[in-house]
Amino acid sequence: MAPIDTDDNTTAGEGEELRAGRRRAARYVVPVAVMGVAAATIGLVPALADSGDPDLPKVTAEQLLQKMAESDTEQLSGTVRINTDLGLPDLGGLESGLMSGMSGGPGGGGKEDGSAADPSARLTELASGSHTLRVAADGPDKQKVSLLEDAAEYSLIHNGKDVWGYDSESDEVYHSAAPEGTEQSRKDVPATPKDFAEEALKSVDDTTSVTVGGTAQVAGRDAYRLVVEPKQEGSTVGAITVAVDAETGTPLKFTLTPASGGAAVVDAGFTKVSFDKPDASTFDFTPPEGAKVTEGDEAAKAPEHGRKGDRGPGRGTPGKAEASGMEGMKVIGEGWNSIAAFDTGAKGLPAGAAGGDLDGMGDLGGFLGSLGDQVKGDFGSGTVFKTRLVNALITDDGKVYAGAVTKDALVKAADAAK
Repeated sequence: MAPIDTDDNTTAGEGEELRAGRRRAARYVVPVAVMGVAAATIGLVPALADSGDPDLPKVTAEQLLQKMAESDTEQLSGTVRINTDLGLPDLGGLESGLMSGMSGGPGGGGKEDGSAADPSARLTELASGSHTLRVAADGPDKQKVSLLEDAAEYSLIHNGKDVWGYDSESDEVYHSAAPEGTEQSRKDVPATPKDFAEEALKSVDDTTSVTVGGTAQVAGRDAYRLVVEPKQEGSTVGAITVAVDAETGTPLKFTLTPASGGAAVVDAGFTKVSFDKPDASTFDFTPPEGAKVTEGDEAAKAPEHGRKGDRGPGRGTPGKAEASGMEGMKVIGEGWNSIAAFDTGAKGLPAGAAGGDLDGMGDLGGFLGSLGDQVKGDFGSGTVFKTRLVNALITDDGKVYAGAVTKDALVKAADAAK
């Protein structure tokens, strides 16, 4: 791909602002908060549970949702397996780096920019690939999530007023204060079936079919299967299935399948679970002797120091266009067909530019180019970037349309907004 040229009369400073604006737009091509877009509103369609194994009393979808809402489970521990397949190309780990960089928090640009133990960078790894976690909770003030890797472990512990992140590979510690009354340790990134289910079931209307699709056993527990499907055409979401513990009402497994078929986009479920009170020592943490400790308030004030020559998102000094954020964010459509629209305030990706090196952004340019389809409409021209769930249209004049919808739906939204 040839570099994207600015106007001949554009100054160096203005050119940097335009490039910063394009990098800002690029952040929204790959979804980090997957369920933030996929969680459309839900309407109730009462249905009786089919016969299955195990044999459980029949319930309606409304009764099962009520059981979930009334669940008072505050104590549990277990092992969760998460598989995420957005259909991104294999770039040797670049996709994980991009997702970490798009977190927006301290250290979001990677280990070189902040603490390797910063949760804003580490837990976004769950947005790609397969991961095993150990989880534990004892009420709203004590939670622990440990991400198990081949030869290392990352743990995030919330205990009272403190939140600790520890990366055993780098021997780094991240510490911050938890806002009172919040489950800060798992607040921003879904890590358990309950987290995913709560995000997907936030509101109710008539855009969705909700039924009970039989029964199942998950981690040795009897469960009902709650099946959520879009009624609207044009969504990339096929169905969401939540396995709900028959006794406690706690979600044990969450599966999101795409309308295109194939493997699940998100499959998160307990392989082992206990509802007994975890030992109090589970949530104790003291920084190991010699470990590097970064305080959250210090990291927030520290400048981001990108690697030399690295122009990827979240690295380097942002230009004015990037610092200004999104202009006029609005939502087009409703339910599963909701599309987020905003103006980056800068030129987008000119037609024909998606096939090569994107404005000197190296691997990022190749990554975006591998996902892009050039499109034209009444709005002009632009590029649609695709995953198996979330698609985004970036127009040549810098406007962005993104949602869990098809390419045609994005073009129609851009045309209507023209």
